[in-house]
Amino acid sequence: MASSAFDRTPEQNALIEGWTPPGVDVSRAHTARMYDFYLGGKTNFPPDRAAAEQALAVFPHVRVTAQENRAFLLRLVRHLAGLGITQFLDIGTGIPIEGRNTHDAAQAVAPESRVVYVDNDPIVLAHARALLSGSPTGATAYIDADGRDPESILGHPTLTATLDLDRPIAVLMMAVLHFVPDEDKPFEILTRLTGPLASGSYLGLSHATPDYDPVGWKAIEEAYHQSGIPGKTRTRAEFQALVPDGWEITEPGVEVVSQWKPDPGTKQPDPVQVSCYGVLARKP
Repeated sequence: MASSAFDRTPEQNALIEGWTPPGVDVSRAHTARMYDFYLGGKTNFPPDRAAAEQALAVFPHVRVTAQENRAFLLRLVRHLAGLGITQFLDIGTGIPIEGRNTHDAAQAVAPESRVVYVDNDPIVLAHARALLSGSPTGATAYIDADGRDPESILGHPTLTATLDLDRPIAVLMMAVLHFVPDEDKPFEILTRLTGPLASGSYLGLSHATPDYDPVGWKAIEEAYHQSGIPGKTRTRAEFQALVPDGWEITEPGVEVVSQWKPDPGTKQPDPVQVSCYGVLARKP
């Protein structure tokens, strides 16, 4: 379990309060740090906050979107661990959140779960290495790689030392693909990423959508573009079309993340406020 603010070392607290690895440029907004800002974190900088505030100005519910997306991730991981999946590859992991990360959810159900986190932001990886730890019987590891280059991930020695590619793996890409425009061929990326995986593996995805508020999400796309961040929201059909050929979409199918197997008794926000789809697919 990740440490609390009271038992972290001064160096670890320095990470949370804004420490950056030497040579890292924080003069431009980054999606992971903007997401951290939406979730109330402290690992963000003035350009991140300025870009996030610009997005909030045109779609005030972005924080709801981010919160519901994180809740979806945790429910999805618990569901998969309950199905016996104990290997997870979390691509585009983002900055850690105290007690609300993939390994927290997985190892709460199956302590032997092994998780590999992947991101290409040195700040994310530095925070992950300092603040995330697995259970004594499980494992966590971290890879500096770009999700648009699947081969650099699947062939990475850290991944092969941590996960067994001959056994089922759950690949997770939460709120990542809407930063991959069509010209970068997201369907091909997913096909290359999932092709070598064993039968019984799973693919969990979430993606922002304009379906519920086309005007608001068009304005968000423009706000991100003005901050130098490419992006493309997709309709339900466009999102579903990203699932690799031959993979079986599990129940309840493509659904607004807040309505994907919600915890009993929880109040659901308006889908307009969420505007993010989630899906879980299985390789036969």
